Amino acid sequence: MMATLSDFVWNQLLITLLVGTGLLFTVASRFVQFRYFGRMFSVLGSALHHEKGHVSSFQALVVSVAGRVGGGNIAGVAVAITLGGPGAIFWMWLIGLMGMATSFFECSLAQLFKRYKDDGTFRGGPAYYLTHGIRQRALAVIYSVLLLITFGFGFNAVQSYVVATSLEQSFGVPSWASGLCMVVLLTVVFFGGIKRIAAVSEIIVPVMALGYFAAALVVLALNITEVPAVLAMIVKSAFGLDSAVGGGLGVALMQGVKRGLFSNEAGLGSAPNVAAVAFVPHPVNQGIVQAFSVFIDTIVMCTCTALIILLSGLYQPGDGGVEGIALTQAALASHLGDWGGSFVSIALVLFAFSSIMYNYYLGENSLNYFSEENRTLFTVFRVLVLLLVFWGSAQDLGTVFGFADLTMGLLGLVNLVGLLWMARLGFRLLRDYDSQLASGKVPRLNAAEWSDLDIDRRAWPD
Repeated sequence: MMATLSDFVWNQLLITLLVGTGLLFTVASRFVQFRYFGRMFSVLGSALHHEKGHVSSFQALVVSVAGRVGGGNIAGVAVAITLGGPGAIFWMWLIGLMGMATSFFECSLAQLFKRYKDDGTFRGGPAYYLTHGIRQRALAVIYSVLLLITFGFGFNAVQSYVVATSLEQSFGVPSWASGLCMVVLLTVVFFGGIKRIAAVSEIIVPVMALGYFAAALVVLALNITEVPAVLAMIVKSAFGLDSAVGGGLGVALMQGVKRGLFSNEAGLGSAPNVAAVAFVPHPVNQGIVQAFSVFIDTIVMCTCTALIILLSGLYQPGDGGVEGIALTQAALASHLGDWGGSFVSIALVLFAFSSIMYNYYLGENSLNYFSEENRTLFTVFRVLVLLLVFWGSAQDLGTVFGFADLTMGLLGLVNLVGLLWMARLGFRLLRDYDSQLASGKVPRLNAAEWSDLDIDRRAWPD
């Protein structure tokens, strides 16, 4: 029953709404993700600046990358290729490019409606823009509950299971020992709040992403003459023009869209919770940075995995052999030797560990929406998450993952309804940024010009 409902939410409702929303934001914004692609790098350069006492734009970026880059890039791509053929990667690219526009608007709106806290940090996300942007507190409450269940509890247990099983299979580490080690490390991080989570992510995420990217570059260098043929195969397979590989047009499209959405999370409302905490001069600055996060996830990291697999020759249409993470491990080992498989395991552990930090913060943010003052509540939440991490390391979490998968789909539906409701506000925000740039100014939000909206003036001082 739960699997049927989850399939209906994802395959019928959510995919249609996500693709439609991505197209709307892309076309109506005059292809903002392409217009400002070059600007992503200059904004990212300024994002490295740390305003004392605040989370920087770059730190917010790496925390969201920590959540986006993970199992979807390593195991998810392999599943997409196994079930949909190489053509599924083309549709992953396409959904990622459209998702950049969706992420741009949801993260810009999260910045606009963020709230200032007495400790100098900010809070925001879909629950806040649903409340203050369109005054739909009921939707905001539903969203916060789903966020807490999905990320705060469900996916943390699942990620713990991924870490423990990977370490046990590759290095023989007992699952209980992995669970205990994670609990100790995460305790130090969790009780430091978003600033410590951001500081740790600022170290871990670039290391793990660049390490995996470097391994992919080595594979490309070793097989450089074959790369054009593989890229051509991906494109031809996407339209069912290559009968030598598995997956017709329909299967390739569905797998590419679904795995792409799973991987980059654009439109699900998770990343805006983190994007809102950054200190920036204009909300669109963070929207641009977060759009780049989707590019890193889907266009760069997923392509790396796809080329590692397809250049190995291990993928055989209809073979039914190795798949998922095992296919990625075997492919890298075929290129770089046995240590390649172990490298994938280590990368997966780092990805999963950073995802737990990200998931925890999303859960904390959902609690913060209901109560900012009850510190006992937050302490209980932290302890429960740590217990779930230890418990999850030794469990088979198929049921937990299936339930969290369903609630994540419902989470996305609530967020997309809110985004479409606020589309005019998003376009107004973009026009403000465009006009300031056109006049030669460094874009800054003038709160006085937004007095018709319920924005927090303390978050946007003159």
